[in-house]
Order: sequence, then C-alpha cells, then structure tokens
Amino acid sequence: MSVSQSLPSLREVFANDFRIGAAVNPVTIESQKQLLISHVNSLTAENHMKFEHLQPEEGRFTFDIADRIVDFARSHHMAVRGHTLVWHNQTPDWVFQDGQGHFISRDVLLERMKSHISAVVRRYKGKVYCWDVVNEAVADEGSEWLRSSKWRQIIGDDFIEQAFLCAHEADPDALLFYNDYNECFPKKREKIYTLVKSLRDKGIPIHGIGMQAHWSLTRPSLDEKFEQPLNGMRLSMWFFTLRSLMYLCLNFTTIART
Repeated sequence: MSVSQSLPSLREVFANDFRIGAAVNPVTIESQKQLLISHVNSLTAENHMKFEHLQPEEGRFTFDIADRIVDFARSHHMAVRGHTLVWHNQTPDWVFQDGQGHFISRDVLLERMKSHISAVVRRYKGKVYCWDVVNEAVADEGSEWLRSSKWRQIIGDDFIEQAFLCAHEADPDALLFYNDYNECFPKKREKIYTLVKSLRDKGIPIHGIGMQAHWSLTRPSLDEKFEQPLNGMRLSMWFFTLRSLMYLCLNFTTIART
C-alpha cells in the first residue's frame, strides 16, 4: 500500500477548513495522478497559464497544456486557481516592444494587456474560480512602493487597477487576487496592505491576497511577523495564515498516525 493510500485523505480531513492545493504541470498530473486525486481538491498550473506559455507571439494562443490541466481538475472535482495574468517575469518581449525593439506606447500596451486578459479569462469562465490577476508588483526593498517593471514604466501605476477591471469584466463571477511573496516581513507587508487598500478605496474589484509563503525554519521570526500592528485588513490576512499553520501543526501527528 502506498503512503498516499495509507493516510487519510487531506482533502477530506480539512474539508470544513480550506482546500488542499498543488501546483502542477503536464508531467505531474500523470506521474502523481493518484496522489493528487486522493489528497488534493485545488490545482494551480505551475507555469502553463503564464503569459509566455499562453501567448508566446502576438495573437497566437497556445492553450493545449492549460486545457489539459483544467480538464484533469474538473474530471476529478477539483477547483482551479488561475496563475497569473500580469507579471514582470515570464512575459515575452513582444508584449512591450514594437517591430524595431522600442518600447510601445501606454495605449498600445494597455490594449495588449486587456486583450490577453480578456481572451484567457473568458476561455476559462466557469472553470477557473479565481485568478491571481497581478503578481509581485510590490518592490521588495527600499522606499519604492511598486516594482519598476515594464508594465509600470510604460503604463504607469494604474496598470494594476486596469488589469483587475479587465479581469472582472471578462468574468464577473471569478474571485480576483493580488499575489506576492515575503508578505511575512513587515516592510513588504505594509506595502502590500497599502496597495490593496488603495484599490479597495477606489472600488476596484479585488477579493483577496495570495500569499506565497516562502518561509524557512528560521525566517520569518515571530518578532518579524508581529512588528507592525495587526488591525483591519492586516488582521484578516494574518488570522487566516496563522490559523492554517496552527491547524496543520497540531493535527499533523494525528493524521500521520491514523
């Protein structure tokens, strides 16, 4: 009997608390098929829903692998989280350049961004329940608020809100997230909070924050987690994170021994 068969199903153990997710690719949905079916009820494409994979050339969409992942999830009653529509990495150069290799105008880039988001989100409407609309737009260090990406350089700071508005128009029922990492460190967390609060204050449709949780055994420390006051949105962000961690830690031994 395999380990995945001898342990109780994680998706069932935590059914009343949260989904159990996995980032997958076309290899793992085959090589780890039984493990995924037994324990997971939410899938995210590891890379194959990113811009360079879905539209490597202007107007040429390659949905085959993403479709396979979505079809696998649906056939096994799993939710799908779309990742990601707008990111400074894994975006082809053509998106930002004209035929001579020069930066395009704000209007042209906005049109390309909106065209891509609309095509992708509409294709998976009703199949992908939420999207990481914008990924890692906040600067990691220093006083700069937002990362100096090509999206920001050409469009301006409002590229983020424009992306959310377009995604919402393409699928009004989808949940829309801002996604980032190092959210456990106070300075970065404050920037993320400021960004999301500014979007909500403007009435931009954003429904949550994706936290990548690039944690180690030594960092972040508890002091780093609680250096900033936790109130309002900060509290709700961290309540979910800490509740989930505590639940997993407290129940891990029981699950493993059952």
